[in-house]
Amino acid sequence: QVQLVESGGGLVQAGGSLRLSCAASGRTFTNYAAGWFRQPPGKEREFVAFSSWSGSTVYADSMEGRFIISRDNAKNTVFLQMNSLKPDDTAVYYCATDGRPFYSGNAASPNRYTYWGQGTQVTVSS
Repeated sequence: QVQLVESGGGLVQAGGSLRLSCAASGRTFTNYAAGWFRQPPGKEREFVAFSSWSGSTVYADSMEGRFIISRDNAKNTVFLQMNSLKPDDTAVYYCATDGRPFYSGNAASPNRYTYWGQGTQVTVSS
């Protein structure tokens, strides 16, 4: 059974930074894509960032240049470095990964991902 556990969320002032981690158990991230999504209060879940199985990355427009997704396959962990945080970044952040290796699909679609973490709260104060 694959499990994903996010950590690193918290309360930060606008302009600050946070680094989220997503640790996998039951399987590695090697050869599997991973993505980060977020759900702001009262809104739909939205795409944040994506790391393909080969290491290429995709970002939502509003996160480009501020957020960086990375991975350490040896530690079964995917990271999301968030810089220049804004109050609008307040949300529950989720990581997700594919159910099959070398899968190519729509990075921004939640439906492509098989496994999800429980989420970690990020609150940015003004």
